[in-house]
Amino acid sequence: MTSTGDFETLVQRYRPELLAHCYRMLGSVHDAEELVQETCLRAWRARDRYDPSRASLRTWLYRIATNACLTALDGLGRRPMPSGLVTESEPLGPLVHGGEATWLQPLPDSLLGLGAPATAAIDRGSLRLAFVAALQLLSPRERAVLVLRDVLDYPAAEAADILETSVAAVNSSLQRARARIRAAGVLQEQVAEPSDAVQRSWVDRYMAAFVRADIQGLLQVVTEDVLMEMPPMVNWFTGRENYASFMGWVFAKAGKAWRLLPVRANGQAGFAAYRRGDAGVFELHTLQVFTVSAGGISRVSVFQDADVFAAFGLAQKVDG
Repeated sequence: MTSTGDFETLVQRYRPELLAHCYRMLGSVHDAEELVQETCLRAWRARDRYDPSRASLRTWLYRIATNACLTALDGLGRRPMPSGLVTESEPLGPLVHGGEATWLQPLPDSLLGLGAPATAAIDRGSLRLAFVAALQLLSPRERAVLVLRDVLDYPAAEAADILETSVAAVNSSLQRARARIRAAGVLQEQVAEPSDAVQRSWVDRYMAAFVRADIQGLLQVVTEDVLMEMPPMVNWFTGRENYASFMGWVFAKAGKAWRLLPVRANGQAGFAAYRRGDAGVFELHTLQVFTVSAGGISRVSVFQDADVFAAFGLAQKVDG
């Protein structure tokens, strides 16, 4: 690694998985991209000290990235979803803004190039919103240990080396982290994840019903225990009946004329929703990401945030 060109070529192959790693740790698209850049810069400056007999280039980069993330997280709060922060709401209660709360952001699949050979090492299940949200329940170090051990499959000794701690400390943190993740019910949910084609089929049916403002059609594709949340509002609720009440209110307030643009985020299907404004132009309203189980859509994550819209490159308006 003596020249810039050689170094960039070697590191480039790891950029997608480093971005996925930093995103899992930080829960922010912008912050993850910045930390990948910082990782590459730190690696370039330390390239003469890299010893391939001690660790692979991949492990060396993960060491730099993980510790950069831990430094960045020092003193920062978590990036939860509403369901991980407050108690369940009434579906027709007043919408309550989260104020200064900093929310978990969805990650556009396009930034990772999911599906390309270079991204084969990325565990897509560990990018799902529910899993990344559950990671936010952990302390930064517990988060790092769980990702290194259970997502990246590093042995305890290598994880300890990356984190510059003992194997005993890694094992203790991992035990606590696994218990919290199990309590959130995420690992079991991952096991039941259907294929991409099945997920897309459920979401396509949801989209067809949504553009018709067909609540009964929507109820046919959501599960009995469907969870809906919508940062930056702290409101969230579960169950078909609550979901139907809320969607009735949405269509009454925002109208029944919509244009939908399919998107993919966190390895999951979704869409950007545009509502028709007073001038007849369709205006960007929300970005919605879906968790799909074998029995239908089990979680609807709705985002209404300028930074999220920008990360997906969404136009503010589209023609009718």
